[in-house]
Amino acid sequence: MAEETDTTKKAISGYGHGDVDTILSVDDVARDAEKMAGDRPSTDSLDKLCEGEPLLSIEGLVAGYGKMEIIHDFDLRVGSGQSLCLIGPNGAGKSTILHSIYGFTNITGGAIRMKGNDVTRLSTNEKLKDAGIAYILQDNSVFPNMTVEENLLMGGFLKNKPDEAMAAADRVFEKYGRLRERRNQKAGVLSGGERRLLEISRALIMEPQVLLVDEPSIGLEPRFIDMVFEILDDLQNHEGKTIIMVEQNAKKGLEFADIGYVLVSGELAMAGPGDELLQNPEVGRLFLGG
Repeated sequence: MAEETDTTKKAISGYGHGDVDTILSVDDVARDAEKMAGDRPSTDSLDKLCEGEPLLSIEGLVAGYGKMEIIHDFDLRVGSGQSLCLIGPNGAGKSTILHSIYGFTNITGGAIRMKGNDVTRLSTNEKLKDAGIAYILQDNSVFPNMTVEENLLMGGFLKNKPDEAMAAADRVFEKYGRLRERRNQKAGVLSGGERRLLEISRALIMEPQVLLVDEPSIGLEPRFIDMVFEILDDLQNHEGKTIIMVEQNAKKGLEFADIGYVLVSGELAMAGPGDELLQNPEVGRLFLGG
């Protein structure tokens, strides 16, 4: 097999069609994805994907970091109890959307609304406590030298009374036997899947309505990836949580989500039901690598 001569390019297996798999470079994906962004989805089409009135909506968002604008005139709609997955090439601004919703970016235009109320300028603490929006980081945010229980209670730091946080933690332990068995153990002994479960559970202590989930499968073995998505599915379908997700495994994300958005260069290029985007040849060729 010939050696790769251009070390600046990484080969990405494309979605197989017919008897031959397409091999695309990172540059090919970025260039072809740009072509998809010609006709942005209308707000009417986004409204139709949302079941009823949106729980969380974004209108004309312009955002970035410092003076660097990453997101350009972005719209989003998601209903109560729905799930939405953002996919797209590296650097498209997917995580920046989650950061903007939660208050980590410099927003220079547009509005973010929760139940019709403008929450654009709320602090992150206000987003969590008052608006009911929780953010689950993609990085390992477990405190390894603290017990599982202590990690959980950290999620309730905005509760008005300590016993409210403890009651919420008890509900988590009742629901998840894996964590209950390790309640008094240091979190550093947990497996990768258990750590991710702890991170998700910690976000539940404040009883949010919306979960912003950034790359839930990153760094996990396949068996733990399935476990994490089963947990998220349960939270959506049995507890009514609304989930907005960024997922590096686009196939897994679209299989899970009710709604899929394709983001390209900070703009919304395509939107549709997750299962329909899975069947779209261009989405498959660019993002659903075999």
